[in-house]
Amino acid sequence: MDAQTEILENPSALARRVAEWMTDTAVASTGPFRVSLSGGSTPNLLYGLLATAPFCNHFPWERVLWFWGDERFVPLEHRDSNYRMTNEQLLSKVPVPVDNIFPVPTHGTPTEAAWQYEQTLQQVYGAKQLDPQRPLFDITLLGLGSDGHTASLLPGQPVLDERIRWVAAVSQGRPEVRITLTYPAIQSSRHVAFLVAGQEKAPVLAAIRAGQSDLPAARVRPVGELLWFIDRAAAG
Repeated sequence: MDAQTEILENPSALARRVAEWMTDTAVASTGPFRVSLSGGSTPNLLYGLLATAPFCNHFPWERVLWFWGDERFVPLEHRDSNYRMTNEQLLSKVPVPVDNIFPVPTHGTPTEAAWQYEQTLQQVYGAKQLDPQRPLFDITLLGLGSDGHTASLLPGQPVLDERIRWVAAVSQGRPEVRITLTYPAIQSSRHVAFLVAGQEKAPVLAAIRAGQSDLPAARVRPVGELLWFIDRAAAG
């Protein structure tokens, strides 16, 4: 695994380390700072921390733009919505301008929603072609499923081979339809950070670290740096 790896004691320590890293990275930047968020229990801890001191007092909220790496195709107020979780834990508690928040649309058809989100990303980016020298995101947060998926890039699904579209609907492999960023959009990032916690993740993480490159998460190759923040249980 050609990446920087940090092993933290437990999920709480992992969340605190990532909160420090995100805050420092955002503060050190200039101009708009674009972040792609992940769902899941470990990011949930992270978002809660970012909404508390000292992080909330230092984070440059006014120039950070918030996006999502994937979303279930459910209303934004639904209990399974990644947006709802992030909003409840973080965005509703800090001074984020409403125009800086870009949830995945979940109306119309899934295909229409994916197309709308792709157009939103292209408008913010200012072009319809991604330039490796000018990443779409500054930070992309990703999780790791026990089957090796990340975002909603699921094993065996056609979305893994998508190289043109930035956003796609995924209607197979899970009970609910999902909207996900594709590899081109995810990899157009200055920093891609995987957050991995829990003993149940240890086998798949070991496979990735050993070079098993057919797993969806193992195929993420950002134009910038790749980081893995792992707790001790996941590290095995």
